[in-house]
Amino acid sequence: MKKQLIWLSGLLVFALFAGACSDSSSDTTTAPSDSTTTTASDDATTTTADSGATTTEAPPAEPLTFGMILVGPQDDRGWSQAHREAGEYLEAQLGATMILLDKVNPSDRPEVTVDQVARDMIDQGAQLVFMTSDDMKDGAFLAAEQNADIPMIWSSGDNAWADGDDYRPELANLGNIMGQMEYGKAMAGCSAALTSETGSIGYLGPLINDETRRLVNSAYLGAKYCWETVLGNDVADLTFAVNWIGFWFNIPGFTLDPTLVVNDFFDGGADVVISGIDTTEALVVAGQRAAEGDTVWAIPYDYVDACSGAPEVCLGTPYFNWGPAYLDIAKSVLDGSFAPTFQWNPPDWGDLNNVETTAVGYVAGPGLSADNAATLETFIAGLADGSINPWVGPLNYQDGSVWLADGEAATPQQIWYTKQLLEGIDGASEA
Repeated sequence: MKKQLIWLSGLLVFALFAGACSDSSSDTTTAPSDSTTTTASDDATTTTADSGATTTEAPPAEPLTFGMILVGPQDDRGWSQAHREAGEYLEAQLGATMILLDKVNPSDRPEVTVDQVARDMIDQGAQLVFMTSDDMKDGAFLAAEQNADIPMIWSSGDNAWADGDDYRPELANLGNIMGQMEYGKAMAGCSAALTSETGSIGYLGPLINDETRRLVNSAYLGAKYCWETVLGNDVADLTFAVNWIGFWFNIPGFTLDPTLVVNDFFDGGADVVISGIDTTEALVVAGQRAAEGDTVWAIPYDYVDACSGAPEVCLGTPYFNWGPAYLDIAKSVLDGSFAPTFQWNPPDWGDLNNVETTAVGYVAGPGLSADNAATLETFIAGLADGSINPWVGPLNYQDGSVWLADGEAATPQQIWYTKQLLEGIDGASEA
C-alpha cells in the first residue's frame, strides 16, 4: 500500500485532521469522514508539488544506491538510529547500497554543509538522497536546486505541501516524509498521567520550533485527557512542565546538559519525564534514580528499542518507523515514477507496531502496570476510531489567546504550525 500522505482512511479518519485545504489546479481535494485529503489514488492520499511529475528520465539500473544524511550519531538509540535502520531495511528489501554520514550538524562537523554532503554522495553514485532533520532545511533546498535530476527527501519538512508555509513547487525533486507522532506523544502523555503519583510530569525538550511545540502540546493533551477524563482528577492538580536544552541532543558548551535537566525535574517533584530529544538521558537518569530508591519513570522517544536501556522504569516508547515509506520512495525511483510528495503518515491503527506497515508506533514499557497498560489500550482504541480526539477546543495558548474555540477540531495546518504551547503547560513557547 502506498504511503503518500495517508491521513487516515475510512472509519479511521477523524477530526484531528478535519478542515479545508486550499484548492490547487494540480490537486484534487476530497473530504471523506470530514477529513481533508488531497487524493492521488484510490487507496492513498498525497499532496504533490506537481501531480504526475517525475524527476528521472529513466529508471536507474538496479541495485539502487542511496545516501542517508543523519543529524546525530547513527547509534543514538533515537532519531538518527531509527533512520539508519530504515536505510538498512532498504538494503535488505532491495539489495540496495547505502552511503551514510552521521553527525552532520554545525557542532560535530562545522566544516561540512548538507548540500556538500549530498553532492559527495551523488558523486559516489547515489540515485536518491535522504536528508533527515528539520535543521537541514537550507541545505536540502540548495542540494535540490543544484542536483535537479536526483530525487531527494527532506524528512520532517513541508516544501512539497501545497498548503505549507515553505511550499516550493519549483523543487520538483524534493519530497517530504514525516510520521504523525502527535498520536505517539498523546499516548506517552496518557501513560505518564496514568502512572504519576505526584501529578507532576516533566518534558525534556530539544530546540523550539513548530514541530517540537506541537509534540509537547500533544503529550500534554494526552496527559490532560487521561488525568481528567479517565482518572477523574482535577486538571488544576496536574503539573506539566517543559525545559528546552537547545538542540536535538547534548552538545557540551552549547546546550543545557539533559542529564542535569532531568535530575532537576525529579528534584522538583516530577516523577515522570517524557523525552523529546534524540537520545536517552531521561531514561538513563530515571534508571539511576530508581536504583537509589526513588519512585520515578521515564518515556524515551524515536527508537523502537529505546526502553531496553532501563526497562524497569520505562513506561513505553513512541517511535518512528521510516522503513515502509522510504521503501515506497526507493521503489518509485527504481521504476521512474518518483514525484515530490508531502507525506504525513499515520500509525497503522489495525496493527500499531507492525514494522512492515506502521509509520508511528508505541511500545508499552515494562514499567507500565498491567492495569495502566489496559487503560492505555482503551485510549489508543479511542484515538483509532475517533471517539477520543484531544485536539478539540476549547483550548487556549499560553498567552490566553484562543487556539481552538469550543467544539472546534484542529486542522492539519493548525496542528503542524503550532505557534505557542498550550495553556496549562509551564515552559517557554519561544527561544
